[in-house]
Amino acid sequence: MVKRALMIAFHFPPQRGSSGIQRTLKFVQHLPGLGWEPLVLTAHPRAHADTEPDQMKDIASSVVVRRAFALDTARHLAWRGRYLGTMALPDRWVSWVLGAVPAGLAMIRRYRPQLIWSTYPIASAHLIGLALRRLTGLPWVADLRDPMIDASHPSGRLKRAIVGWIEAQTLAHCTRAVCTTPGAVRSYRARYPALPPERICLIENGYDEAAFAAASQETPPAPAAGPLVLLHSGIVYPSERDPRPLFGALAALRARGRITPATFRLVLRAPVHDDWLATLASEHGIDDIVTIAPALPYRAALAEMLGAGALLVLQASNCNDQVPAKLYEYLRAGRPVLALTDENGDTARTLRKLGIDTIGPLDDAEGIAQALERFLDLVAQGSAPLATDAMVRTQERGARTVQLGALFDAVLAEDSALRGARQAAKSSKAP
Repeated sequence: MVKRALMIAFHFPPQRGSSGIQRTLKFVQHLPGLGWEPLVLTAHPRAHADTEPDQMKDIASSVVVRRAFALDTARHLAWRGRYLGTMALPDRWVSWVLGAVPAGLAMIRRYRPQLIWSTYPIASAHLIGLALRRLTGLPWVADLRDPMIDASHPSGRLKRAIVGWIEAQTLAHCTRAVCTTPGAVRSYRARYPALPPERICLIENGYDEAAFAAASQETPPAPAAGPLVLLHSGIVYPSERDPRPLFGALAALRARGRITPATFRLVLRAPVHDDWLATLASEHGIDDIVTIAPALPYRAALAEMLGAGALLVLQASNCNDQVPAKLYEYLRAGRPVLALTDENGDTARTLRKLGIDTIGPLDDAEGIAQALERFLDLVAQGSAPLATDAMVRTQERGARTVQLGALFDAVLAEDSALRGARQAAKSSKAP
């Protein structure tokens, strides 16, 4: 019997700029080798603000992909740059629900999948999964990834209430909920104590070995001389990755002569908030050691990691139950990693478990300066801690997909047993 899974994901090629793309894309690539045929239900490309064809070739021609009607409220339904907030609840792509639910029903009727899978952080994806679960009765695996609700997110009473309702309904009706960090699992089990603990399980993020093998062909040779490049690849959020204490620390080290434009450069690749960051760097007098760089195609971004002098992680304490997906790619790149994060959070725990202790606070300029000075000394001496190859290989996305395939098999067996029990109960009542 062919086993099929309907996979609902907003983040999917040709979109560019979200680490969530890699999670779904690699699951789709690896699941067929585990006996599962993925059927992808995603949004029409018009809904994405930034697209590129680079990763379209990673989708096998045999994979069924349906791109349902979807609009971005902020770009398509705004008047003079403004729109009603209620038109973007639970998110700016809520119109996707209108296209995806009938499209999903059509796919279920045609291809007869055995289960449904949906993935966050676009809350409307779980709304679609919930609707299809209720309409068809198929088992549903909800890839929560990170907590949908925390102390500061989402903001706004109405949005928080709606996202909270979606979260509660998801946990109540899904067959399994999947998180990407141990902290998220603990958080959900504590908030929903009435649920059986096994309903909430862990499948972490990872890196893709094939993508790194291709990227290694593009990696330029390291320059013979020049400043050490400390690279942060990805979004720099004003709250969750506030760079102001870091910029303050860089300014202090610059004033003491510890770093200069000839010896050090911070590269912020595709940080999104370019103008704000450039202004901050100028205000701190470090615009000659901070580079705000544009986005790169995925493999070129990996090649840049492979060639960087060192790699930077930023993660605030309000994200202690999260680990940036980029961290796993950093580990595979094999370059020294400096993490500015809460030492009690999952990001720091993950690094320490792998033997990496180059960790400093994100919100304390002097603490950052001390951590950075130690880190620079270790890099210069060639003694910065790195994860072993054996430990890095355990983070590969193929291994994560093995976990997902095993979960799908368990859900399918459980559903078959339940159906059999119901049928037996009906037969026993028959005259």
